[in-house]
Amino acid sequence: MKKILFIATVESHILNFHIPFIQYFQNKGCEVHVATKLGNRRDELKKLGIVCYDIDFERSPYSFSNLKALNQLIKIMREDKYSLVHVHTPVGAFLGRLAAKITGTKPVIYTAHGFHFYKGASIKNWLIYYTMERLAAHWTDGLITMNDEDYNAAKRFKLRKSNAVFYVHGVGLDIDKYNISDKNERKQTRKAFGFGEKDIVILTVAELIPRKNYIQTIEAIKKLVNKDKNLYYLIVGTGELESKLKNYVLKNDLEKYIEFLGYRNNIPDLLNICDIFVLTSLHEGLPRCIMEAMAAGKPVVATDVRGNRDLVKDGTNGYLVPLDDVNATVDALQNLIESEDLRKKMGDEGRKIIQDYSIDKVLKEMDEIYRRLFI
Repeated sequence: MKKILFIATVESHILNFHIPFIQYFQNKGCEVHVATKLGNRRDELKKLGIVCYDIDFERSPYSFSNLKALNQLIKIMREDKYSLVHVHTPVGAFLGRLAAKITGTKPVIYTAHGFHFYKGASIKNWLIYYTMERLAAHWTDGLITMNDEDYNAAKRFKLRKSNAVFYVHGVGLDIDKYNISDKNERKQTRKAFGFGEKDIVILTVAELIPRKNYIQTIEAIKKLVNKDKNLYYLIVGTGELESKLKNYVLKNDLEKYIEFLGYRNNIPDLLNICDIFVLTSLHEGLPRCIMEAMAAGKPVVATDVRGNRDLVKDGTNGYLVPLDDVNATVDALQNLIESEDLRKKMGDEGRKIIQDYSIDKVLKEMDEIYRRLFI
């Protein structure tokens, strides 16, 4: 029986993005192993029949724990003799490819979910991550990207195989899961949250971390509520900035209009009750939350950065606004607030665009890549 190894720094990455691809190999009779830093969700992996290895990964490339992680990867590769290794996340991907190089394990496929070097990134990021990726490319048989900027950057790397840089439409989305069109259900759910039919509900689903740049949206909401008292902003997610952002909202007397919902697993329901989705990130790979909003038929306001611009076509299914430009964010949101017809038109366009990102289409794209490099 052929053995396949998936590597990612944290288990949530495997569970959130890679189960369909793991099952792809299981359906072909392969035994799938996962090497990651296991946490409180390890039982979810084991229930799927996946062999799990707990690796001492740290996200920081400077951590000495990653030397231990490298040795752990070398050990399991020598013991299990994998027919294919598929690596993800910067640190996990680098160490996985290095271990495969040391043990002579081939082929190795790397999916870049968003290079840490990008237009506008710090010099430090370019020095560390660009160097890592350029070096590890020599140990890579196939490199998969998800946005135009990364694809063009990857084509400059020298891989072990020629013409082995690929573009796929993300990790795939179960589009039907988000297509809730029952107006009565929307009305009842909004009522349960305390929203009336004339209220405008804006939503963000993202971690509360610096990269998501929530302040740009909050400042825009602050200006908008001075004009429209029937405007509400829901924030779904947890993270290191939670206390700081909540204090900022209180300090600016916005607690009536901005609500933090924490972690939620009913994202389709929340998308159903909202009118506009917003994401003002500093940078992205290919944001799943925007994909979900598009599948739900919601117009999107997003910053004009890598990843966002691959999904949002300015003036078609939403608006792209400059980074840190609060006034442009206000104007974009205002256009959508004032016109239900525009919201519907842009939402419908988003539904059309997102069809290319369905899990069925992405599985077909990945099948072609796997067949070329492995099967």
